[in-house]
Amino acid sequence: MTDGPTSKTLKLHVKTFGCQMNVYDSERMAEALAPAGYALTEEMDDADLVILNTCHIREKAAEKVYSELGRVRQMKETRASGGKETMVAVAGCVAQAEGAEIMRRANVVDLVVGPQSYHQLPDLVAKARGASGVLATDFPTEDKFDHLPARTMKRALPSAFVTVQEGCDKFCTFCVVPYTRGAEFSRPVSQLVQETESLAQGGVREITLLGQNVNAYHGEGPDGKDWSLADLLRRLAEIPGIERLRYTTSHPRDMADDLIAVHGDEPKVMPYLHLPFQAGADRMLKAMNRKHTAEEYRELIGRIRAARPDIALSTDIIVGFPGETDADFEETVALVREIGFAQAFSFKYSARPGTPASTLEDQVPEEAKKERLRVLQDVIEDERKRFEQALVGRTVPVLFERKGRKPGQIAGRSPYLQAVHSEGPESLLGEIVEVDITAAGPNSLTGVINSGFAWDDRVQPAV
Repeated sequence: MTDGPTSKTLKLHVKTFGCQMNVYDSERMAEALAPAGYALTEEMDDADLVILNTCHIREKAAEKVYSELGRVRQMKETRASGGKETMVAVAGCVAQAEGAEIMRRANVVDLVVGPQSYHQLPDLVAKARGASGVLATDFPTEDKFDHLPARTMKRALPSAFVTVQEGCDKFCTFCVVPYTRGAEFSRPVSQLVQETESLAQGGVREITLLGQNVNAYHGEGPDGKDWSLADLLRRLAEIPGIERLRYTTSHPRDMADDLIAVHGDEPKVMPYLHLPFQAGADRMLKAMNRKHTAEEYRELIGRIRAARPDIALSTDIIVGFPGETDADFEETVALVREIGFAQAFSFKYSARPGTPASTLEDQVPEEAKKERLRVLQDVIEDERKRFEQALVGRTVPVLFERKGRKPGQIAGRSPYLQAVHSEGPESLLGEIVEVDITAAGPNSLTGVINSGFAWDDRVQPAV
């Protein structure tokens, strides 16, 4: 049993690494610990409990965690010299993958907790107070979402993440997700409707549905049958106050006809899709166990654009996968040029311990990977600029979320997920406003508010 809420307000600092799902998980951890008396602080030095919410996807993920733990150790020692106790927890996918090793290497850590055990945090923190180290990286039989508290009503921003699906059954040879997040699991529709309604009542206007393989969603619907992601999007679009819906990350094999159709006939689903293809050469795709070909990806993009001509496409790409030749790489570059992505995330291949690709022979030399990444990123940047320049002179609806960097400036997002800033009053924060786009910079669009323009969100940007 956990202790009851403490009479003393304790301070919690959560540092989040990696993906959007980790951002969501960090919020949920804070909510789980609130009944135990913990309130969030932005300053690590003030925290009675520090949680590092880690990601195992990026290169040298574990090393970055140990480096951060070195800084945490110094902070903990400084606080101890002033008579203040500090607990340290490592959460997330590095915790799941390397829990015992973290305990062995970093005695500053009091608790290691995997992504499926966040609902147990109050008990685990209480246990760690009286133990030398607590390791919680099993996959509990109970669903954590059934035991996490209801979402906080009042939101600082008018946009929010909602995890609808976790885990992956695809087993791409480079990926750790099946081992750190487990098998695919989809939350029931009723639970997601309730969470989204609560967020809407707290002022949220835009929801991004999250999942490691989100378009494989198959949660139980109110009729007792499995609902698809398309079914879920249509239901969430009915909730008053919710004006925008997004989802990420998807797999090409799960881009079903009904989901493609939603992009064309549900105006609340934004014209933006992140759909990783990873490599443009079929030989590499087979080695990655991606279960699709380059031609199948092209055909899929054609169908998506037929349903929603103005859609902005995003993707993930790996260069230097074991065995990749110059010819294979050129096929990737050609596919990027052909499709024309609004943005793309590209990475050098780096081996993840325990994944099949980590033992493959014919590893690509580091210098070759660096050069290929440079070439690819130049192409990606050209395509991004081309897409954003095509919006200059157009008027788009912007959901303003926060104050800008300059006095009198507010900032938000276009339907295509681009950052947009404009001069305007803070009273427009949380509102969707028509903005004339006047310039495209390296990181954002600049615009002027034009409340009298009726934007047609079915018109494709001129390219």
